[in-house]
Amino acid sequence: MAITTSRRVSLPLALPPLLPLLSLLLPLPAFAVDWLVKPSLRQRVSYTDNALRAPPGKAQSDFITEIAPAIALIGTGPRLRVHLDYSWHQFLSGQRGNSDNHDLRAAADAELVQDWFFIDADASVSRRNISPFGPQLLDELPDTDNASTVRTTGISPYLRHRFRGLATAELRYTRNTVDSGALLSVHSDEMELLLSGEPRGRGWTWNASHDVRRTQDSKLAPVRMQRSSVGLRYPFGRKWAATASGGMEKEGYMSSSGKAPEGRFWSLGGVWTPSPRTSVAFSTGKRFFGNTYSLDANFLQRHTNWQLSYSENITTLPTQFARLGDRDAGQLLDQLWRGIFPNARDRRLRINAFLRYANSLGPERGAINYFSHRYFLQKQLQLTMARATAKSTLVAGVTAVDRTAQTASGIESALLPGMEFGSEDRTRQIGSNLGWSWQASSRTSMNVNAGYASVRSLSVPRRDTNITVTAGYTRILQPNMTASIDVRHMRHTSNRGGNYRENGVSATLTMQF
Repeated sequence: MAITTSRRVSLPLALPPLLPLLSLLLPLPAFAVDWLVKPSLRQRVSYTDNALRAPPGKAQSDFITEIAPAIALIGTGPRLRVHLDYSWHQFLSGQRGNSDNHDLRAAADAELVQDWFFIDADASVSRRNISPFGPQLLDELPDTDNASTVRTTGISPYLRHRFRGLATAELRYTRNTVDSGALLSVHSDEMELLLSGEPRGRGWTWNASHDVRRTQDSKLAPVRMQRSSVGLRYPFGRKWAATASGGMEKEGYMSSSGKAPEGRFWSLGGVWTPSPRTSVAFSTGKRFFGNTYSLDANFLQRHTNWQLSYSENITTLPTQFARLGDRDAGQLLDQLWRGIFPNARDRRLRINAFLRYANSLGPERGAINYFSHRYFLQKQLQLTMARATAKSTLVAGVTAVDRTAQTASGIESALLPGMEFGSEDRTRQIGSNLGWSWQASSRTSMNVNAGYASVRSLSVPRRDTNITVTAGYTRILQPNMTASIDVRHMRHTSNRGGNYRENGVSATLTMQF
């Protein structure tokens, strides 16, 4: 997988794909932004021995043609940063007919008034699995009936200023929307006040916050969340610090247990920083749903970066969908590749290309975010490792997610009519992914990717497992043209039937302009 040198274009050519997002940033002077655009066109022909992902004995082969124009855009300036990655995919298939889908990831942040007024914005369009059970999405094949397009948008203007000797204050408004047509339509409005201070010469820091959010689901009554907290961090020497926080919260939803989801909370923990490249933060506490624990560890070496985290929180699936994918893996690679690729824009394009090819490290990184209108208690453990040298890149991830529904399941019968009632009251998922790329020469590279995901319902006896393995060879034919050949094996098993296997091979030609 190789990326050719990008070229700069004038501002008018770069604006159209980002107009809805950039319209919020018009007060910035245009001449202050340096734009870089990278259009491309991908043509792929694939053969599959099981186009419909049917059980053994019913598989039908097919040739699938894919045409995918794409554009990557990066804008950098002293007060504005923009990143966009968009592609349109047209599939021509004999077994499933013709279809198309869009994929978009865009984000921007700007400083509109120096040291006072800022704004963040993001948008995404992607195909997502409706249910964690049954056939799952795969980029090389047309969608199954267990998939739907999800569109998310977010806009967050905020005021932030540092009052010397006193505190830093931030007042932020955020509006998020998640929409998938008749299946899912949710929007939220949130107002948050943040205060933080670091008294001079004393070494300790404090913070306080008040957060109010109103969420409207098209299928449910509005929900109002309110949370207030204070926190303190006190250092003991150069390597250790103690942390403490407490406050009150009210989630606002109607709990299926009958107990109000509200009350006081507290946590105690510590931070260990033995070097600038290593940090470990941990805490334990109590909230209305019980004892809580958290961990956030980072370890950076010359060529390797590790991240380990554990968290427990009340969440919803729209909240999970609104998060841009690949963020953790992208941050790891950005830290490692700074010495290899000093140019930030070229580094960003290379990271995007690697993560796009290693699609097993997609938005959920092994855990499937299925559609739901319910609130969940989610316990999540994640381990991510990235290793990068001038010739080789390796990204691996392990994710374990336990979700327990906090609200009634009646509304889900219309969303997932084919699912067994109550199967998502509690689910447990374990996923692992591996993506490796090796630059054999200046013109050739090899890629291997593997993904494993197991989802189990703890409320009904059901368990589904998905395994995908791909390998590819890429060669640069001309400075702006690459060709690749990929082979794939996919396997799905379930104790409720619907098992299938699929093998495929594809040839791809990518042209960059």
